[in-house]
Amino acid sequence: MPIIDKYEPQTIFGENEAANIEAPRVLIAPNRYVQGQGVLVNLGRYLEVVPSNHPAILISERGRKELGEIINESLNARGITPTFEIFNGECSLSEIERITNKLAALGEIDSLVAVGGGKCVDAGKSVAYRLKLPSIICPSLASNDAPCSALSVLYTEEGVSEGAEFFPWSPALVIVDTGIVAKAPVRYLVSGMGDAMATWYEADTCFRNSKARNTVGARPTLAARAIGELCANTLFEYGVSSVESVSRSINDEALERVVEANTLLSGIGFESGGLAGAHAVAQSYTVIPQIQANYLHGEMVAMGLLVQLSLEERQLECEKVATFFSQVGLPVNLLQLGLEVEIEQALDGVVRAALDSSIIGNEPVELNHSILMDACLYAHNIGLKIAKDQGDTAFKNLH
Repeated sequence: MPIIDKYEPQTIFGENEAANIEAPRVLIAPNRYVQGQGVLVNLGRYLEVVPSNHPAILISERGRKELGEIINESLNARGITPTFEIFNGECSLSEIERITNKLAALGEIDSLVAVGGGKCVDAGKSVAYRLKLPSIICPSLASNDAPCSALSVLYTEEGVSEGAEFFPWSPALVIVDTGIVAKAPVRYLVSGMGDAMATWYEADTCFRNSKARNTVGARPTLAARAIGELCANTLFEYGVSSVESVSRSINDEALERVVEANTLLSGIGFESGGLAGAHAVAQSYTVIPQIQANYLHGEMVAMGLLVQLSLEERQLECEKVATFFSQVGLPVNLLQLGLEVEIEQALDGVVRAALDSSIIGNEPVELNHSILMDACLYAHNIGLKIAKDQGDTAFKNLH
């Protein structure tokens, strides 16, 4: 396997104490972003921008059956010869190493195209870094904000979150075919809204807390905060109608806007704006096997965001967000995550894991086990009230 140096952006963009220089403001974004109905057909054309003539296509077995012909025809029309590699489903170090070793032996690969969901996308970025190749990201879902970022979230082979890898360059190209997204199960789009909604509130918290840092150890820019706010406003305005569109496999303006919010706005917003309590708690939910096995990342982030807003004592905002989540079908209480008995006992491991997370330090509040546990339970109770008042039909329709 190619030997790589671990990239630590915080040592580059963070404070320079020796020179008495404070952390600068830093914005991170992909080189190119393309979104629209049917754009995957143009993959061969877009690769000329990279440029790439011998891409490796990382894709699941199911994804190849559904999209392989479109990809092949697009590339062949431009005289581009692809090599397909099947992604086995988990963004673990063992899977990354397996793919890296196999592609390294070929020797002729000049780019890595990852086609699929968040874990395939993240694995692709990790492989591309090891092989020193540009990454091209083609998400088939709008379920999370992984496609535009220069980092990958890693998991154990059992699916438990175990940190992240950072890269010195962002994806060379992100291609989002909204025609494909419109045909995916609506639950994925809704999950993406949970992930994306947190972008604004975490970015706002990091911006207001002078000690907070974004993912590269720098201060967030005005642009990142504004993008985060636009992301949330887009979801509040178009989220419900976009669910109706995908339920009918229709691609319309509402869906286009929400896909952009879930993918581009959230991707730039979280990476450049910073993460806080919502993601610290969300990533910690993976320590509960039944949650890790049955819920999507954005669904966990939705619950984590309600905890963050409770922790920050923003009750009205928590109720507003929970109401929206309930309308689109995201979980708003722990019963919906399958925790029906001994809730505090189940949450103990989540709270401990969250407190060990570095990003929860971006919260401008006092933190200990008791305070965070109280916030989890407070958010749960708000969610119970919202579910009672609003009903939980939307959630049950997706589960």
